[in-house]
Amino acid sequence: MALNPQIKKVLMIGSGPIVIGQAAEFDYAGTQACRALKEEGLEVVLVNSNPATIMTDRAMADEIYIEPLTVETLERIIEKEKPDSMLATLGGQTGLTLAMQLAKKGFLEQHGVKLLGVDPLAIDKAEDRQMFKDTMEAIGQPIIPSKVVTTVADALNFAQEVSYPVIVRPAFTLGGTGGGIAGSPEMLQEIAENGLRLSPITQILVEKCISGWKEIEFEVMRDGAGNVITVCSMENFDPVGVHTGDSIVIAPAVTLSDKEYQMLRSAALNIITALDIHGGCNCQFALHPQSFEYAVIEVNPRVSRSSALASKATGYPIAKVAAKIAIGYNLDEIVNTITGKTCACFEPALDYVVVKLPKWPFDKFVYAKRTLGTQMKATGEVMAIGTSFEEAIMKAVRGAELSLDSLRLPKLQDLSKEDIWERLHVCDDQRLFVVFEALHRGISCEAIHQITQIDLWFLSKLLYLVNMEQRLALAATETGHHSILSNLNGSADTESCFLDQGLYVQAKKMGFPDTAIRRLSGLSIRQPLHAAYKMVDTCAAEFAAETPYFYGTYENPDIQGTCDGANEAIQFIQARNTGKQRVIVFGSGPIRIGQGIEFDYASVHCVWTLQRAGFEVVIVNNNPETVSTDFDTADRLYFEPLTPEDVMSVIHTEQPYGVVVAFGGQTA
Repeated sequence: MALNPQIKKVLMIGSGPIVIGQAAEFDYAGTQACRALKEEGLEVVLVNSNPATIMTDRAMADEIYIEPLTVETLERIIEKEKPDSMLATLGGQTGLTLAMQLAKKGFLEQHGVKLLGVDPLAIDKAEDRQMFKDTMEAIGQPIIPSKVVTTVADALNFAQEVSYPVIVRPAFTLGGTGGGIAGSPEMLQEIAENGLRLSPITQILVEKCISGWKEIEFEVMRDGAGNVITVCSMENFDPVGVHTGDSIVIAPAVTLSDKEYQMLRSAALNIITALDIHGGCNCQFALHPQSFEYAVIEVNPRVSRSSALASKATGYPIAKVAAKIAIGYNLDEIVNTITGKTCACFEPALDYVVVKLPKWPFDKFVYAKRTLGTQMKATGEVMAIGTSFEEAIMKAVRGAELSLDSLRLPKLQDLSKEDIWERLHVCDDQRLFVVFEALHRGISCEAIHQITQIDLWFLSKLLYLVNMEQRLALAATETGHHSILSNLNGSADTESCFLDQGLYVQAKKMGFPDTAIRRLSGLSIRQPLHAAYKMVDTCAAEFAAETPYFYGTYENPDIQGTCDGANEAIQFIQARNTGKQRVIVFGSGPIRIGQGIEFDYASVHCVWTLQRAGFEVVIVNNNPETVSTDFDTADRLYFEPLTPEDVMSVIHTEQPYGVVVAFGGQTA
């Protein structure tokens, strides 16, 4: 099936202001979708209330309304513009809720407006808690014991039946807003009242708490012909009980057996088929860590925050493909823009590891409650890519702008072992660093697992980093002993101030920056390495990439001590030498209080202006939610932390004419 000839003019709903749970990822998705629709010659009308977005740029749509996102506003715009279709699945929960309200009023049908990508019944099946429960039961998908209620009294009665703790999930809200874990009737009374108040249909789901199970996500795609693929699997570092937006997330899923993976993958594909979604869908599962028992947590019948992460992690343009499917194309008719050869029905293959680390606002709100639960608190996130989990988590931490170059938080080093043991029982934004400190103090992986339910695979990987830190510290001691002996023998030892190069290379491969290596060892580095860059191409190098992006690693240094021989970025530049002068633009990193999407807007415009002026433009950023980290915004993208060492490695590879730091906020 090709473009639906009945579609001529599409109304697209944006996501409005940046709020916790709904950030720049919907500007990225909306911008990609607008460009996809314009490619097909369609007239695009955009409605959004956020002026600090790329999607509200004149070039993105034919008509742009910067207006409040309300039913009344949309009705006036529909009456004026007379679109034949509406695309609401790329505007987050805001767009989805407004579309539902217009459909249920009968307004869309009265004005001949077709809802693209998903019909109202499918939205109801995913968002209405009772219909979701009924749908999952109808297709044989297990769900957690739960009950949909509309009163506090009913919530209290059900909790008494299944016993505490219970989780409250309000219907049609964003980022877990109004939800939480209740361990007593008093807590449930408060959470249920708040959840019912915030739900637009005054409905909450009360479910048995299964904290401690693994949380797994699948991003899936389906077209109008019923073809379905998995774009990406993702796994939470934290077990069920922490909102996925507040959890460290790893892609692909790393601790599942093949049977577990295939079981959940099949479930995700069955769910998107049962809901009859045409486009992208995010499915979240809870998996018992010691058995094959699983349950469906929730389904997002739209592009979500996880979709942006999955898209940037794999290189698969989820929003673009979803938009093309919504207007009639099938997966095998959509070209993969990165390779230029494969089509969108090819499932991405990853030969690397991706880690997402949340960015919390507690540095600004120092008296806020830092504990994490089912209601999201992070304002943004960073993404890091590496050849191992160790390398990726180290890059993520130093890219999150926490003033850290390793996972050891200085203030925790002053606490006693008993204090660290107690802190392990607290789930807050510093849990990763508490776990790391506990490993430093000799607390076993098994003991930490019993308390936190974090999988032993992750704990073992963190222990490798602890061991490397201890080896670096020991190197200084051993070098000091060697130097003393040399002085006693009357011989000058010029080597005593340098770290062994073999140990240095091992540390670099595990993600340690030079600053951390010098600090931990107390020694100088004889021959510092620049990173080599590997390609994100969606197909694990099976096909050559036309518009790739890159991540840094330290594999296979040569005799001269450089990694340039394995540098795919250098090879790509040489093979496609344009003769143009190169300029690097630095992005603004994670969204946080005081530095939001407006700097991504500025960075992207800087890139486009420089390209029009005849320059080849490179962008460096580590925020997966942004337009600047879309694969085709600049001529090349480096998904790297914005730190001096990481940036200098990019400069070493690109050899630019100049760099631009004026548009990336305080970070740049």
